[in-house]
Amino acid sequence: MHTYGKTLYLLLLALVLGISAGCSEAEDPTRPNILFAISDDQSYPHASAYGFKAVRTPAFDRVAREGVLFTNAFSPSPGCSPTRAALLTGRHIWQIENAGTHASSFPAKYVTFPDLLEESGYFVGFTGKGWGPGNWQDFRPRNPAGPEFAKHTMEPPHKGMSNSDYAANFADFLEQRPSDKPFCFWYGGREPHRQYEKGSGLKVGKDPADVAVPPFLPDTPEIRSDILDYAVEIEWFNTHLERILEMLEKAGELDNTLIIVTSDNGMPFPRAKANLYEFGIHMPLAIRWGSKAPAGRVVDDMVGFVDLTATVLEAAGVKHPGEYPLSGRSILKTLTSEGQGDVDETRTHIFSGRERHSSSRYKNLTYPQRAIRTRQYLYIRNFAPERWPAGAPQKYETDGSLGPMHDGYHDIDSSPSLTFLIENRLDDELKRFFDLAVGKRPAEELFDVMKDPGCLDNLAEKSEFDEIRARLGKQLEDYLKESGDPRALGKGQIFEDYKRYSPIRKFPPPRSQ
Repeated sequence: MHTYGKTLYLLLLALVLGISAGCSEAEDPTRPNILFAISDDQSYPHASAYGFKAVRTPAFDRVAREGVLFTNAFSPSPGCSPTRAALLTGRHIWQIENAGTHASSFPAKYVTFPDLLEESGYFVGFTGKGWGPGNWQDFRPRNPAGPEFAKHTMEPPHKGMSNSDYAANFADFLEQRPSDKPFCFWYGGREPHRQYEKGSGLKVGKDPADVAVPPFLPDTPEIRSDILDYAVEIEWFNTHLERILEMLEKAGELDNTLIIVTSDNGMPFPRAKANLYEFGIHMPLAIRWGSKAPAGRVVDDMVGFVDLTATVLEAAGVKHPGEYPLSGRSILKTLTSEGQGDVDETRTHIFSGRERHSSSRYKNLTYPQRAIRTRQYLYIRNFAPERWPAGAPQKYETDGSLGPMHDGYHDIDSSPSLTFLIENRLDDELKRFFDLAVGKRPAEELFDVMKDPGCLDNLAEKSEFDEIRARLGKQLEDYLKESGDPRALGKGQIFEDYKRYSPIRKFPPPRSQ
């Protein structure tokens, strides 16, 4: 970041935060610590607290058992960079410009909750994956998640895992924390993001019979083994969380820490991550806060990540400065109540969306989508149904030659599961799974997620659901316009033009052009 730009950023930040700090309780010793633990690419319900047999997550389960387990938490986007930006700012991805698309930049004018907490007297930091991928260096003096603690490394048990000793870095953070300050710490595990050590699940003795294969994937030994490898990485994230909880308990800080454990987006498998279907945006969530949040409860309220931002600030007694305001509503009353099931009857729906994920199309085009999820239905609006949702099938090689078909689906992480679908795309029993993953989609999709959690039966094409489709479509469009979404206001080209800082691939022009 240039010296002038950095100085200007700090001056603006001090001005904005100085206004808000006067409204906070910076001298209140009862303010809670904040621990935000966020894994990378983990779908609901892949934790043992939800009954998923293939994985053991005792730390997540402890937070849920000693706090609140949520069954309807949703990410603002099915990709890591935009989700983390929305969570940090408390604003939808279409309200934060470049930061709302993958691997772009993060405008300094959008203040983050670690910034606000720090200005109000908190000691802040993060380890692992904060905000990213993307370019914050040219716009901010540090990662939007806060100062990084990263000096401790270790040899992980399997290839593909990060060598960061997350828990040891948290211990370093605690050691440096002034005794008179509450803390806010972001533990950003890089697991279960791919790549995985192939066969690691079987290697550690996991049973393929314990896997519940999502209905959009074929039930084969190859897919089951890949899911077991995914489970191993979830457990590694959980191992560090377990150590962190033990540190808090030993330090006498556990019960005065608001602990939020979740993930950024869905599992890195075809039709999950980078998709607005259930396995792309439905997230695990458990929250613990000592005696403040009565334990042992399961809450079914609809919760979006922008609600979590508002919750953290309210719990800390910090008011948002007002410019570029929060889009969510705090769930603090639900947390501190004794209610279970449906606690807040006003929480009837959430919104989510996506733009660019990887570089997967001609001229780096996005795949623009928005969605509204109610308790029963998921409605998706695909703004460019002529485009390939997982990426164009064919791309150019580095030498300029046209590569093979089915080598361009870069909105799906490279994996044994994707390879299996491509290799078996002509098989009579398996080709439908390939089509579900990469085939083009209509402008509108509607699913009854209570009956169809795999999102396979598009009710938007059935006349008996016309009223529901039209109602949810209008509700989504009205909200997008009200919240200033350029896509709904005829200005969606702006998302195509945001600079991508990660590598850009070259694709042949679509045949329609």
